[in-house]
Amino acid sequence: MKRPNFLVVLIDDLRYDEFGAGGHPYMKTPHIDRIAREGAIFERAFHTTPICSPNRASIMTGQYASRHGIIDNVARDAMSHRLPNYHLALQSLGYETAHIGKWHMGNDGRPRPGYDYWVAYDGHGRLVDPKLNVNGTYEQCSGYVTDLMNELAVKFLERPRKQPFSLFFAHKAVHPDAFQAADGTLDLENQGGYKPAERHQDLYKGCVFPKYPNMLPPAEVIKQKPVWAEAFELKEAPKSRALLDSLHAGKQEEIRLRAAMMASVDEGVGMIFDALERSGEIDNTLILFLGDNGYFFGEHGLGPERRFAYEAGIRSPFVLRFPALVKRNIRIKQLVICQDIAPTLIELAGGKPGPQIQGRSLVPLFSGRPRAWRKSFLVEYWAEQALPWLVGMTYKAVRTERYKYIHWVNRGRAGELDELYDLERDPWELKNRIASRAHADIRARLRRELTRLVSEAVGLYLP
Repeated sequence: MKRPNFLVVLIDDLRYDEFGAGGHPYMKTPHIDRIAREGAIFERAFHTTPICSPNRASIMTGQYASRHGIIDNVARDAMSHRLPNYHLALQSLGYETAHIGKWHMGNDGRPRPGYDYWVAYDGHGRLVDPKLNVNGTYEQCSGYVTDLMNELAVKFLERPRKQPFSLFFAHKAVHPDAFQAADGTLDLENQGGYKPAERHQDLYKGCVFPKYPNMLPPAEVIKQKPVWAEAFELKEAPKSRALLDSLHAGKQEEIRLRAAMMASVDEGVGMIFDALERSGEIDNTLILFLGDNGYFFGEHGLGPERRFAYEAGIRSPFVLRFPALVKRNIRIKQLVICQDIAPTLIELAGGKPGPQIQGRSLVPLFSGRPRAWRKSFLVEYWAEQALPWLVGMTYKAVRTERYKYIHWVNRGRAGELDELYDLERDPWELKNRIASRAHADIRARLRRELTRLVSEAVGLYLP
Protein backbone atom coordinates (compact mmCIF):
# COMPACT_ATOMS: atom_id res chain seq x y z
CA MET A 1 0.00 0.00 0.00
CA LYS A 2 1.25 3.46 -0.89
CA ARG A 3 2.05 5.47 2.22
CA PRO A 4 -1.01 7.59 3.02
CA ASN A 5 -1.33 11.29 3.67
CA PHE A 6 -2.85 12.37 6.99
CA LEU A 7 -5.30 15.20 7.59
CA VAL A 8 -6.60 15.74 11.13
CA VAL A 9 -9.34 18.38 11.42
CA LEU A 10 -9.81 19.49 15.03
CA ILE A 11 -12.73 21.65 16.18
CA ASP A 12 -12.56 23.58 19.46
CA ASP A 13 -15.25 22.65 22.05
CA LEU A 14 -17.39 20.64 19.61
CA ARG A 15 -19.83 18.19 21.24
CA TYR A 16 -20.22 14.61 20.05
CA ASP A 17 -23.66 15.40 18.57
CA GLU A 18 -22.84 18.83 17.13
CA PHE A 19 -22.77 17.96 13.42
CA GLY A 20 -25.33 16.51 11.05
CA ALA A 21 -24.27 12.86 11.03
CA GLY A 22 -23.71 13.07 14.79
CA GLY A 23 -27.40 13.67 15.40
CA HIS A 24 -27.79 17.46 15.63
CA PRO A 25 -31.48 18.20 14.98
CA TYR A 26 -31.03 21.10 12.56
CA MET A 27 -27.36 21.76 11.77
CA LYS A 28 -26.44 20.99 8.14
CA THR A 29 -22.88 19.71 7.61
CA PRO A 30 -22.96 17.86 4.27
CA HIS A 31 -19.19 17.78 3.77
CA ILE A 32 -18.38 16.57 7.29
CA ASP A 33 -21.19 14.04 6.91
CA ARG A 34 -19.45 12.79 3.76
CA ILE A 35 -16.48 11.71 5.88
CA ALA A 36 -18.87 9.60 7.97
CA ARG A 37 -20.86 8.32 4.99
CA GLU A 38 -17.75 7.22 3.12
CA GLY A 39 -15.95 6.01 6.23
CA ALA A 40 -16.55 5.29 9.90
CA ILE A 41 -18.28 6.92 12.83
CA PHE A 42 -16.68 5.96 16.14
CA GLU A 43 -19.70 5.91 18.42
CA ARG A 44 -17.75 5.79 21.69
CA ALA A 45 -14.73 8.08 21.29
CA PHE A 46 -13.59 10.06 24.31
CA HIS A 47 -11.34 12.78 25.71
CA THR A 48 -9.43 11.80 28.85
CA THR A 49 -8.87 15.35 30.14
CA PRO A 50 -11.79 17.28 28.63
CA ILE A 51 -10.24 20.73 28.37
CA CYS A 52 -8.35 22.37 25.50
CA SER A 53 -4.62 22.36 26.28
CA PRO A 54 -4.31 18.99 28.06
CA ASN A 55 -6.39 17.15 25.48
CA ARG A 56 -4.53 18.69 22.54
CA ALA A 57 -1.29 17.55 24.13
CA SER A 58 -2.77 14.07 24.56
CA ILE A 59 -3.69 13.95 20.86
CA MET A 60 -0.18 15.04 19.85
CA THR A 61 1.71 12.73 22.20
CA GLY A 62 -0.56 9.72 22.60
CA GLN A 63 -0.17 10.17 26.36
CA TYR A 64 -2.38 10.87 29.34
CA ALA A 65 -1.99 14.33 30.87
CA SER A 66 -0.44 12.70 33.95
CA ARG A 67 2.49 11.77 31.73
CA HIS A 68 2.91 14.68 29.32
CA GLY A 69 2.39 17.30 32.06
CA ILE A 70 0.08 19.79 30.30
CA ILE A 71 -2.62 19.54 32.96
CA ASP A 72 -4.55 22.79 32.44
CA ASN A 73 -4.75 25.88 30.23
CA VAL A 74 -1.97 27.81 31.97
CA ALA A 75 0.62 29.02 29.44
CA ARG A 76 3.22 26.25 29.64
CA ASP A 77 4.99 27.59 26.56
CA ALA A 78 8.36 25.94 27.15
CA MET A 79 6.78 22.56 27.88
CA SER A 80 4.74 22.66 24.69
CA HIS A 81 7.96 23.18 22.70
CA ARG A 82 9.26 19.89 24.12
CA LEU A 83 6.31 17.54 23.72
CA PRO A 84 7.07 14.18 22.07
CA ASN A 85 4.73 15.15 19.23
CA TYR A 86 3.86 12.43 16.68
CA HIS A 87 4.85 14.81 13.88
CA LEU A 88 8.47 14.42 14.95
CA ALA A 89 8.12 10.70 14.21
CA LEU A 90 6.44 11.41 10.88
CA GLN A 91 9.20 13.83 9.88
CA SER A 92 11.78 11.13 10.54
CA LEU A 93 9.76 8.83 8.27
CA GLY A 94 9.96 11.32 5.40
CA TYR A 95 6.64 13.12 5.76
CA GLU A 96 6.09 16.82 5.04
CA THR A 97 4.35 18.10 8.16
CA ALA A 98 2.21 21.16 8.82
CA HIS A 99 0.19 22.80 11.57
CA ILE A 100 -2.47 25.33 10.57
CA GLY A 101 -4.70 27.01 13.16
CA LYS A 102 -5.09 27.02 16.91
CA TRP A 103 -2.25 25.55 18.97
CA HIS A 104 -3.30 26.62 22.49
CA MET A 105 -0.76 24.81 24.55
CA GLY A 106 0.55 28.04 25.98
CA ASN A 107 -0.12 31.54 24.71
CA ASP A 108 2.94 31.44 22.46
CA GLY A 109 2.02 31.05 18.77
CA ARG A 110 5.59 30.54 17.53
CA PRO A 111 6.52 27.37 15.58
CA ARG A 112 6.99 24.13 17.48
CA PRO A 113 9.42 21.32 16.63
CA GLY A 114 8.09 18.72 14.21
CA TYR A 115 6.60 20.99 11.54
CA ASP A 116 7.89 22.00 8.11
CA TYR A 117 5.10 24.57 7.72
CA TRP A 118 3.48 26.50 10.56
CA VAL A 119 0.56 28.90 10.92
CA ALA A 120 -0.86 29.65 14.38
CA TYR A 121 -1.66 32.52 16.73
CA ASP A 122 -1.09 33.45 20.33
CA GLY A 123 -3.54 32.04 22.87
CA HIS A 124 -7.13 31.78 21.67
CA GLY A 125 -6.58 34.17 18.76
CA ARG A 126 -9.39 36.34 17.41
CA LEU A 127 -12.41 35.42 15.32
CA VAL A 128 -12.06 38.53 13.16
CA ASP A 129 -8.83 40.09 11.81
CA PRO A 130 -6.42 37.73 13.60
CA LYS A 131 -2.67 38.18 13.89
CA LEU A 132 -1.09 34.99 12.55
CA ASN A 133 2.39 33.58 13.10
CA VAL A 134 3.50 32.22 9.73
CA ASN A 135 6.71 30.21 10.02
CA GLY A 136 7.94 32.44 12.85
CA THR A 137 6.83 35.84 11.57
CA TYR A 138 3.70 37.59 12.80
CA GLU A 139 1.34 38.91 10.13
CA GLN A 140 -1.78 41.00 10.75
CA CYS A 141 -4.59 39.53 8.64
CA SER A 142 -7.99 40.77 7.61
CA GLY A 143 -11.10 38.61 7.57
CA TYR A 144 -12.96 35.86 9.43
CA VAL A 145 -10.52 33.41 10.98
CA THR A 146 -12.28 30.22 9.82
CA ASP A 147 -12.28 31.42 6.22
CA LEU A 148 -8.62 32.41 6.43
CA MET A 149 -7.66 29.01 7.86
CA ASN A 150 -9.64 27.20 5.16
CA GLU A 151 -7.78 29.10 2.44
CA LEU A 152 -4.39 28.36 4.00
CA ALA A 153 -5.21 24.66 4.31
CA VAL A 154 -6.19 24.42 0.66
CA LYS A 155 -3.01 26.21 -0.43
CA PHE A 156 -0.93 23.73 1.55
CA LEU A 157 -2.78 20.76 0.03
CA GLU A 158 -2.28 22.14 -3.49
CA ARG A 159 1.50 22.34 -3.17
CA PRO A 160 3.45 20.06 -5.52
CA ARG A 161 5.31 17.45 -3.48
CA LYS A 162 7.03 14.10 -3.85
CA GLN A 163 6.58 12.85 -0.29
CA PRO A 164 3.42 12.18 1.72
CA PHE A 165 2.08 14.93 3.99
CA SER A 166 0.57 15.21 7.45
CA LEU A 167 -1.54 18.30 8.16
CA PHE A 168 -2.94 19.09 11.61
CA PHE A 169 -5.73 21.59 10.89
CA ALA A 170 -7.11 23.11 14.10
CA HIS A 171 -10.02 25.55 13.90
CA LYS A 172 -10.81 28.23 16.46
CA ALA A 173 -14.50 27.49 15.93
CA VAL A 174 -16.71 26.88 17.78
CA HIS A 175 -14.93 28.62 20.65
CA PRO A 176 -16.09 32.19 21.32
CA ASP A 177 -13.69 35.10 21.45
CA ALA A 178 -12.06 34.84 24.87
CA PHE A 179 -9.45 36.92 26.64
CA GLN A 180 -7.15 34.77 28.73
CA ALA A 181 -4.14 35.63 30.88
CA ALA A 182 -0.99 33.53 31.08
CA ASP A 183 -2.18 31.95 34.34
CA GLY A 184 -5.25 30.54 32.59
CA THR A 185 -7.76 32.96 34.14
CA LEU A 186 -10.35 34.66 31.94
CA ASP A 187 -11.29 38.31 31.84
CA LEU A 188 -14.88 37.73 32.84
CA GLU A 189 -16.00 41.26 31.95
CA ASN A 190 -14.64 41.40 28.40
CA GLN A 191 -15.66 38.26 26.57
CA GLY A 192 -16.34 38.60 22.86
CA GLY A 193 -18.93 35.84 22.55
CA TYR A 194 -19.84 33.64 19.59
CA LYS A 195 -19.44 35.22 16.15
CA PRO A 196 -20.49 33.38 13.00
CA ALA A 197 -19.27 34.64 9.64
CA GLU A 198 -21.37 37.60 8.54
CA ARG A 199 -23.04 35.55 5.79
CA HIS A 200 -24.21 33.05 8.42
CA GLN A 201 -25.44 35.48 11.09
CA ASP A 202 -29.10 34.53 10.72
CA LEU A 203 -28.57 30.88 9.88
CA TYR A 204 -30.89 28.57 11.86
CA LYS A 205 -32.78 31.55 13.27
CA GLY A 206 -35.70 30.28 15.35
CA CYS A 207 -34.44 26.67 15.44
CA VAL A 208 -34.80 24.79 18.73
CA PHE A 209 -32.49 22.17 20.22
CA PRO A 210 -34.50 19.55 22.16
CA LYS A 211 -34.32 19.29 25.92
CA TYR A 212 -32.60 16.12 27.09
CA PRO A 213 -33.72 14.35 30.30
CA ASN A 214 -30.53 15.38 32.13
CA MET A 215 -30.91 19.09 31.37
CA LEU A 216 -31.97 19.89 34.91
CA PRO A 217 -31.93 22.94 37.22
CA PRO A 218 -29.18 22.99 39.86
CA ALA A 219 -31.55 22.19 42.73
CA GLU A 220 -32.47 18.90 41.05
CA VAL A 221 -28.87 18.07 40.12
CA ILE A 222 -27.60 18.46 43.69
CA LYS A 223 -29.94 15.73 44.93
CA GLN A 224 -27.84 13.13 43.11
CA LYS A 225 -24.58 15.09 42.78
CA PRO A 226 -24.09 16.97 46.08
CA VAL A 227 -20.50 17.88 45.19
CA TRP A 228 -21.91 20.63 42.95
CA ALA A 229 -23.71 22.59 45.67
CA GLU A 230 -20.91 25.09 46.28
CA ALA A 231 -20.06 25.54 42.59
CA PHE A 232 -23.67 26.32 41.68
CA GLU A 233 -23.81 28.91 44.43
CA LEU A 234 -20.59 30.57 43.22
CA LYS A 235 -21.95 30.71 39.66
CA GLU A 236 -24.51 33.25 40.79
CA ALA A 237 -21.88 35.86 41.73
CA PRO A 238 -22.19 39.06 39.61
CA LYS A 239 -18.97 38.59 37.57
CA SER A 240 -19.80 34.96 36.89
CA ARG A 241 -23.30 35.88 35.76
CA ALA A 242 -21.84 38.53 33.43
CA LEU A 243 -19.73 35.90 31.67
CA LEU A 244 -22.59 33.43 31.42
CA ASP A 245 -24.94 36.05 30.02
CA SER A 246 -22.38 37.25 27.45
CA LEU A 247 -22.17 33.70 26.06
CA HIS A 248 -25.95 33.05 26.20
CA ALA A 249 -24.90 30.07 28.34
CA GLY A 250 -27.53 27.36 28.55
CA LYS A 251 -29.84 29.16 26.11
CA GLN A 252 -31.05 28.30 22.63
CA GLU A 253 -29.16 31.28 21.18
CA GLU A 254 -25.84 29.78 22.31
CA ILE A 255 -26.61 26.51 20.52
CA ARG A 256 -27.78 28.35 17.40
CA LEU A 257 -24.72 30.60 17.19
CA ARG A 258 -22.39 27.62 17.55
CA ALA A 259 -24.26 25.84 14.76
CA ALA A 260 -23.95 28.93 12.56
CA MET A 261 -20.19 29.05 13.22
CA MET A 262 -19.92 25.44 12.02
CA ALA A 263 -21.22 26.43 8.59
CA SER A 264 -17.84 27.98 7.75
CA VAL A 265 -16.04 24.89 9.04
CA ASP A 266 -18.14 22.64 6.83
CA GLU A 267 -17.51 24.85 3.80
CA GLY A 268 -13.79 24.38 4.47
CA VAL A 269 -14.14 20.60 4.57
CA GLY A 270 -15.82 20.83 1.16
CA MET A 271 -12.90 22.92 -0.13
CA ILE A 272 -10.49 20.28 1.21
CA PHE A 273 -12.34 17.49 -0.59
CA ASP A 274 -12.19 19.50 -3.82
CA ALA A 275 -8.45 20.14 -3.46
CA LEU A 276 -7.67 16.48 -2.75
CA GLU A 277 -9.81 15.34 -5.67
CA ARG A 278 -8.00 17.74 -8.01
CA SER A 279 -4.63 16.38 -6.89
CA GLY A 280 -5.75 12.76 -7.14
CA GLU A 281 -4.92 12.19 -3.46
CA ILE A 282 -8.43 11.96 -2.05
CA ASP A 283 -8.47 8.17 -1.55
CA ASN A 284 -4.85 8.07 -0.38
CA THR A 285 -5.53 10.56 2.42
CA LEU A 286 -6.74 9.54 5.86
CA ILE A 287 -9.14 12.27 6.99
CA LEU A 288 -10.04 12.39 10.67
CA PHE A 289 -12.54 14.90 12.07
CA LEU A 290 -12.93 15.35 15.83
CA GLY A 291 -13.29 17.84 18.71
CA ASP A 292 -10.80 18.78 21.41
CA ASN A 293 -13.31 18.32 24.28
CA GLY A 294 -17.04 18.10 24.80
CA TYR A 295 -19.45 20.79 25.94
CA PHE A 296 -22.54 21.03 28.14
CA PHE A 297 -25.81 22.52 26.92
CA GLY A 298 -27.30 22.42 30.41
CA GLU A 299 -26.83 18.73 31.15
CA HIS A 300 -26.53 18.33 34.94
CA GLY A 301 -26.99 22.09 35.30
CA LEU A 302 -23.63 22.68 33.58
CA GLY A 303 -22.58 25.27 31.03
CA PRO A 304 -20.40 26.76 29.65
CA GLU A 305 -18.26 23.96 31.11
CA ARG A 306 -16.67 21.10 29.24
CA ARG A 307 -14.27 19.89 31.94
CA PHE A 308 -16.25 17.16 33.65
CA ALA A 309 -16.58 13.42 33.27
CA TYR A 310 -20.25 13.23 32.32
CA GLU A 311 -20.85 11.99 28.79
CA ALA A 312 -21.44 15.39 27.14
CA GLY A 313 -18.06 16.52 28.49
CA ILE A 314 -15.92 13.54 27.50
CA ARG A 315 -17.50 12.18 24.31
CA SER A 316 -16.03 13.36 21.02
CA PRO A 317 -17.26 13.58 17.45
CA PHE A 318 -14.87 11.19 15.70
CA VAL A 319 -15.31 10.31 12.03
CA LEU A 320 -12.65 8.88 9.75
CA ARG A 321 -12.41 8.31 6.01
CA PHE A 322 -9.67 6.13 4.51
CA PRO A 323 -10.98 3.87 1.72
CA ALA A 324 -7.83 1.73 1.61
CA LEU A 325 -8.66 0.22 5.02
CA VAL A 326 -12.01 1.55 6.23
CA LYS A 327 -15.30 0.37 4.74
CA ARG A 328 -18.02 2.84 3.84
CA ASN A 329 -20.68 3.92 6.31
CA ILE A 330 -19.68 1.74 9.25
CA ARG A 331 -20.05 2.32 12.98
CA ILE A 332 -17.32 1.31 15.42
CA LYS A 333 -18.49 0.71 18.96
CA GLN A 334 -15.25 0.01 20.87
CA LEU A 335 -13.96 2.47 23.49
CA VAL A 336 -11.59 4.83 21.69
CA ILE A 337 -9.57 7.66 23.25
CA CYS A 338 -7.78 10.58 21.63
CA GLN A 339 -4.40 9.04 22.54
CA ASP A 340 -5.08 6.41 19.87
CA ILE A 341 -4.53 8.89 17.04
CA ALA A 342 -0.72 9.19 17.32
CA PRO A 343 0.08 5.45 17.23
CA THR A 344 -2.40 4.90 14.40
CA LEU A 345 -0.75 7.46 12.14
CA ILE A 346 2.77 6.36 13.02
CA GLU A 347 1.90 2.73 12.20
CA LEU A 348 0.27 3.62 8.89
CA ALA A 349 3.33 5.72 8.00
CA GLY A 350 5.50 2.64 8.38
CA GLY A 351 6.93 3.42 11.80
CA LYS A 352 6.68 1.87 15.24
CA PRO A 353 5.08 3.82 18.08
CA GLY A 354 7.55 4.50 20.88
CA PRO A 355 7.21 3.05 24.38
CA GLN A 356 6.17 6.47 25.77
CA ILE A 357 2.87 6.29 23.84
CA GLN A 358 -0.12 5.12 25.88
CA GLY A 359 -2.73 4.99 23.14
CA ARG A 360 -3.38 2.02 20.87
CA SER A 361 -3.39 1.92 17.09
CA LEU A 362 -6.91 1.92 15.67
CA VAL A 363 -5.87 -0.18 12.67
CA PRO A 364 -7.20 -3.48 14.16
CA LEU A 365 -10.62 -1.84 14.55
CA PHE A 366 -10.79 -1.00 10.85
CA SER A 367 -11.24 -4.67 9.98
CA GLY A 368 -14.00 -5.12 12.56
CA ARG A 369 -12.16 -8.08 14.07
CA PRO A 370 -9.78 -6.85 16.77
CA ARG A 371 -8.26 -9.63 18.87
CA ALA A 372 -8.74 -7.67 22.08
CA TRP A 373 -9.49 -4.10 22.99
CA ARG A 374 -9.61 -1.86 26.05
CA LYS A 375 -12.41 -2.36 28.53
CA SER A 376 -11.82 0.85 30.48
CA PHE A 377 -9.99 4.16 30.44
CA LEU A 378 -9.04 6.98 32.80
CA VAL A 379 -10.52 10.48 32.86
CA GLU A 380 -8.63 13.07 34.91
CA TYR A 381 -8.91 16.78 35.65
CA TRP A 382 -6.99 19.16 37.90
CA ALA A 383 -8.94 22.11 39.30
CA GLU A 384 -7.84 25.44 37.82
CA GLN A 385 -8.68 29.10 38.17
CA ALA A 386 -10.08 29.85 34.73
CA LEU A 387 -13.64 29.91 36.04
CA PRO A 388 -14.08 30.96 39.68
CA TRP A 389 -16.86 28.51 40.47
CA LEU A 390 -14.71 25.48 39.58
CA VAL A 391 -11.96 25.89 42.17
CA GLY A 392 -11.36 22.61 43.98
CA MET A 393 -13.19 20.36 41.49
CA THR A 394 -10.30 17.96 40.87
CA TYR A 395 -11.35 14.40 40.01
CA LYS A 396 -10.20 11.02 38.72
CA ALA A 397 -12.73 8.81 36.95
CA VAL A 398 -12.93 5.46 35.23
CA ARG A 399 -15.27 4.75 32.35
CA THR A 400 -15.92 1.14 31.30
CA GLU A 401 -18.23 -0.22 28.63
CA ARG A 402 -21.11 -0.11 31.11
CA TYR A 403 -20.17 1.86 34.23
CA LYS A 404 -18.63 5.16 35.28
CA TYR A 405 -17.11 5.95 38.66
CA ILE A 406 -16.05 9.53 39.50
CA HIS A 407 -13.80 10.12 42.51
CA TRP A 408 -13.72 13.73 43.68
CA VAL A 409 -10.26 14.35 45.09
CA ASN A 410 -10.23 16.28 48.38
CA ARG A 411 -14.00 16.68 48.40
CA GLY A 412 -15.95 15.00 51.17
CA ARG A 413 -14.78 12.19 53.43
CA ALA A 414 -14.08 8.61 52.37
CA GLY A 415 -15.52 9.19 48.92
CA GLU A 416 -18.95 10.20 50.21
CA LEU A 417 -19.38 12.70 47.34
CA ASP A 418 -18.22 10.26 44.66
CA GLU A 419 -20.53 9.16 41.84
CA LEU A 420 -21.34 5.82 40.20
CA TYR A 421 -23.55 5.33 37.15
CA ASP A 422 -24.86 2.31 35.31
CA LEU A 423 -24.77 3.68 31.77
CA GLU A 424 -26.66 0.73 30.33
CA ARG A 425 -29.72 1.36 32.49
CA ASP A 426 -29.12 5.07 33.08
CA PRO A 427 -27.50 6.61 29.97
CA TRP A 428 -28.40 10.14 31.11
CA GLU A 429 -26.46 9.72 34.39
CA LEU A 430 -29.42 10.70 36.53
CA LYS A 431 -29.19 8.14 39.33
CA ASN A 432 -26.02 8.14 41.44
CA ARG A 433 -25.51 4.58 42.72
CA ILE A 434 -22.52 5.31 44.97
CA ALA A 435 -24.42 4.39 48.15
CA SER A 436 -26.34 1.47 46.65
CA ARG A 437 -25.78 -1.83 48.46
CA ALA A 438 -26.65 -3.67 45.29
CA HIS A 439 -23.68 -1.97 43.60
CA ALA A 440 -21.15 -2.53 46.39
CA ASP A 441 -19.14 -5.13 44.47
CA ILE A 442 -19.15 -3.01 41.32
CA ARG A 443 -18.06 0.05 43.31
CA ALA A 444 -15.16 -1.87 44.82
CA ARG A 445 -14.10 -3.25 41.45
CA LEU A 446 -14.19 0.18 39.81
CA ARG A 447 -12.13 1.70 42.61
CA ARG A 448 -9.48 -0.97 42.06
CA GLU A 449 -9.56 -0.34 38.33
CA LEU A 450 -9.25 3.40 38.85
CA THR A 451 -6.21 2.85 41.10
CA ARG A 452 -4.61 0.73 38.39
CA LEU A 453 -5.30 3.24 35.62
CA VAL A 454 -3.97 6.20 37.62
CA SER A 455 -0.78 4.27 38.36
CA GLU A 456 -0.31 3.32 34.72
CA ALA A 457 -1.03 6.83 33.46
CA VAL A 458 1.82 8.42 35.40
CA GLY A 459 3.97 5.30 35.58
CA LEU A 460 7.55 4.80 34.50
CA TYR A 461 8.27 3.24 31.13
CA LEU A 462 11.63 1.79 30.08
CA PRO A 463 12.62 1.79 26.38
